[in-house]
Amino acid sequence: MKRLLFPTIMLALLFQSCDKTAQLTYEPFTGELRHAFGISTNTRTTTPIVLTRITLDGKTGYGEAALPPYLKETQESVCSFLKLAEPVINSCTEPLNVDSIMQVVNDLAPGNHAAKASIDIALHDLYGKLQDKPLWQLWDIDPNATPCTSYTIGYDACDSIVLLKVHEADWAKILKVKLGREEAEDKRMINLIRSVSDKPIYVDANQGWLTKEHALMMCQWLAEQGVVLIEQPMPKHMDEEHAWLCEQVELPIIADEACQTYADVARLQPYYDGINIKLMKCGGVAEARKMIALARELGMQIMIGCMTETRAGISAATVLSPLVDYADLDGHVLLGNDPYDGIQIVDGKLTLVDKPGTGVSPLH
Repeated sequence: MKRLLFPTIMLALLFQSCDKTAQLTYEPFTGELRHAFGISTNTRTTTPIVLTRITLDGKTGYGEAALPPYLKETQESVCSFLKLAEPVINSCTEPLNVDSIMQVVNDLAPGNHAAKASIDIALHDLYGKLQDKPLWQLWDIDPNATPCTSYTIGYDACDSIVLLKVHEADWAKILKVKLGREEAEDKRMINLIRSVSDKPIYVDANQGWLTKEHALMMCQWLAEQGVVLIEQPMPKHMDEEHAWLCEQVELPIIADEACQTYADVARLQPYYDGINIKLMKCGGVAEARKMIALARELGMQIMIGCMTETRAGISAATVLSPLVDYADLDGHVLLGNDPYDGIQIVDGKLTLVDKPGTGVSPLH
């Protein structure tokens, strides 16, 4: 009962004077992947997702919680948190004070970052739609400064499938390759891709290289193959080993699994060249903006990434993409059943749409 006292008081102060209130709805959704998605530790063909909608004054904001296994959140845990958050959201009024609302939501329970992101994303989309302006315009972000996104090629034991994925990525200017298996398999993947493509490559080892010596050997070899950065080469607890690796190689070493929220950014600065920010890890757009500002202040490179998500999440992340160095926002392309329209990729470049909010709308 004590945990709920502060949110209840805040709700009374924030929302006592208005008669039009919001409605939060949500439902489980299974994202069907176009190809089996293999990383260093597992391969999967689906992603569990919870889709959220917040409606107020005839406008609807769309969000989602996309849940790969390592996040340790489930559709059940997300729905339980959203149930807890319903009184908060259903008391929201126009004009929206998104920061104040998310303060209350964040205080409901620790963790639950993807669940919180699903609310944050929907609120920011709704905020723009209520003002009939794109979120990037409200934040004075240059829509012409969006980067190209990489396209992710997951590990596959079948050579023909790897080559098919490369062919399907003809539109992409940059490839991202999932490694972190045995040395022979990692090199097979890169050699296969290099046999048909000379595009720049990002490599994500997903903590798969277990010693600094092996990581160094692979980084040196990958640099010779036209790889331009490495994400999370070793397990996330190996801070000193990552610092040593950064000193040995010129390729940027980017923290992914090691970097979850704002609290991690300053702590990781001595050990990595940069961080990968994902809305599902950090809790949404508001937290991501804070992380970007701090990383810039600390002189760190920044990637904005994603899970295998729908355009609800990808469009929100794309709003922030002009503020970062690298983008890996292809999650909706990897799905075969994205239910939304939103941002576009034009000639490999992320393209913000001139539509209110994050630009998301249902396809049907």
